[in-house]
Amino acid sequence: MKLLMLGGTEFVGRAVTEDALDRGWEVTVFHRGHHAPPPGATALHGDRTAPGGLDALAEGEWDLVVDTWGGAPTAVRDSARLLRERAGRYSYVSSRSVYAYPAPAGLDENGPLVEGSPDAEATAYAEDKRGAELAAVDAFGDRALLVRAGLILGPYENVGRLPWWLNRTARGGPVLAPGPHALPIRYIDVRDLARWTLDASAAGLGGAYNLLCPAGHATMGRLLDACAATTGGRAELRWTDPQLIEEAGVQPWTELPVWVPQGEAHAFMHGGDVSKAVAAGLACRPVEETVADTWAWLRTLDGAPPQRPDRPAPGLAADREAALLGL
Repeated sequence: MKLLMLGGTEFVGRAVTEDALDRGWEVTVFHRGHHAPPPGATALHGDRTAPGGLDALAEGEWDLVVDTWGGAPTAVRDSARLLRERAGRYSYVSSRSVYAYPAPAGLDENGPLVEGSPDAEATAYAEDKRGAELAAVDAFGDRALLVRAGLILGPYENVGRLPWWLNRTARGGPVLAPGPHALPIRYIDVRDLARWTLDASAAGLGGAYNLLCPAGHATMGRLLDACAATTGGRAELRWTDPQLIEEAGVQPWTELPVWVPQGEAHAFMHGGDVSKAVAAGLACRPVEETVADTWAWLRTLDGAPPQRPDRPAPGLAADREAALLGL
C-alpha cells in the first residue's frame, strides 16, 4: 500500500504513520516541516493554508490518503479535490463533536449533526470537522471513510490530558480524584485508532464510524489507579464528591482532564454506539497499557509533553487542589 499522510509528525498523524511503516507500507508524509516524521517515511513540505501550499502534491499517486486536519474545511476541500483522481481512498479522522449537542448516550452514526460547509473558513471545532467531512465525501464519495473519534489518549499526546494526570500522580502526596471511582469513561488509544483506520481503509470501508472503546472498558477509577501505580505509587488518591468539586467552581474536562460528572455532558462525551466499528474489527488495549506506554514516552521527554498552541494546557492549579483537599 502507498499511503499519503497529511500531517504525520504529531500525535494521531504520527501514530498512523508509524503503524503504516510497521506494515511495510510506502509512506509519504506531507507536512509544514516543523517536526521530523518517523524514520522511513518520505517527506514533502507545504502549508495547506498558504497560496500554493499544496504544490508539492501536484504529482504522485497513492492508494490511500489519511487526513487529521482540524481547522478550516477549505483545507480538506482543496486537498481532496486535488487528489481525488490520483488516490484510491480518503480517510478523514473526524470527531464525535460533529453530533448536535446534547446527544444521548448510545447515539449511533445516524444521529443529528451540526451544520457545516466544505467552503467555510475556520469557525468552531465541531462545525469545522463537519465541514471537512463534507469536503472529503464531496470529492471521494463512498471512497471516503469518516472516523468519528471520541477522546484520544496515548503516547505523543499534545493536548495534555493524560500527561497531566501522570505528572500529577508522579509528584505524589494527596491527589484530588474526581468521583465516583466507578464513573464510566470512554476514549480511544491513539494506536488503536491508527490500526483500525488503516485496517478499515485497506478493507475498502467508507462512510461514518464512531470510534471509542466499548462501554465497560474503563472507569475514572481504573484510569487514575493505573496512573498512580505506574508513576511509583507515591500518590494518595482522595476520591471527592462531584458536587463539592462543582460547587468550588472547578471546571470538568479542563481543570480535571477526562472527567465529566454524570449528566448531559457525560452522555455526550463518553457515550456513543461503537457496535459498527467493533463489527469492523475495532479492538482496544487495556487501560493499564495505555497509561504505562504514555508514561514511558513522557519519561523520554523529562515529563514535559508537547502542547498544541491552539489548546490551553489542562490541569488544576496546586493551590486550588490543596484548598479543596483542606491542606
